[in-house]
Amino acid sequence: MRKAVVLLSGGLDSATVLAIARREGFACYALSIDYGQRHRVELKAAACVARALGAVEQKTISIDLAAFGGSALTDHNIALPTQGVRKDEIPVTYVPARNTILLALALAWAEVLPAQDLFFGANAVDYSGYPDCRPEYMRAFENLANLATKAAVEGRKLTLHTPIIGLGKGQIIEQGVKLGVDYGLTVSCYQADADARACGVCDSCRLRRAGFEAAGIADPTRYV
Repeated sequence: MRKAVVLLSGGLDSATVLAIARREGFACYALSIDYGQRHRVELKAAACVARALGAVEQKTISIDLAAFGGSALTDHNIALPTQGVRKDEIPVTYVPARNTILLALALAWAEVLPAQDLFFGANAVDYSGYPDCRPEYMRAFENLANLATKAAVEGRKLTLHTPIIGLGKGQIIEQGVKLGVDYGLTVSCYQADADARACGVCDSCRLRRAGFEAAGIADPTRYV
């Protein structure tokens, strides 16, 4: 089986992507990042999802983006938006350079394994407007990876897979259910409590709830 590194946050999207990678026959190495996010409980969910979906290995590594702040996800002095998702502005939940950092860490592990495939749950349809979730950014990072790594220079080209980037949240859930994803294990909420119960009002909760409604599937999320 070909090896692949799958970025796994513990949320709905990344769990689905892990299931897709497994369906495609990859031996999956799940990478979760503790970057100082206020919703660290998602990392416990990531470990559960990795076990449930048959990851060969799961690592959680730490990097302190809270030292910079600049986002409601890493700075408790910035209030989380709870009035609904707007598509005309980038919300304060955007974490500067997060996806670039996460992908770079996944790339580093891929070189060591070695693996030539990365899977990432970026989505450019039902999302909060983050610039580092766009298809053009993903293509640019793949180009960078193939310029910057010893593996690629020696002929082992890296491929960045973003299989849900063009799907609506309902479509993602439908696909995940077919692949056996237990969404009750996942945590999407930006301010989930210590028991992984969701707030129901943050942007991520609203998108998640709307996705289950669109899919016509019962929402297994535990709300406060």
